Amino acid sequence: MRQIFLGITVALASLGAAWASPQCKAPKEQWMKEADFRAMVEKRGYQIKTFKVSSGQCYEIYGRDAAGKKVEIYFDPATGAELQRK
Repeated sequence: MRQIFLGITVALASLGAAWASPQCKAPKEQWMKEADFRAMVEKRGYQIKTFKVSSGQCYEIYGRDAAGKKVEIYFDPATGAELQRK
């Protein structure tokens, strides 16, 4: 019984790690200006409903992609590269 509990605990911990938000390390002086970032993302066809800085210090948007599908995406604030999509 203990082995089953341990196995479940390990599985849940790894699942949580898989869904954890990415961590961005670039100093804020290197970040793209919010207005420039928004313009770049909108040019890619996204509609931004919510923009924020995540707990991991990445740019995070909620909105819709060019096909109208809901998206939650994390971006590197220095480069604008997409890091994770949920």
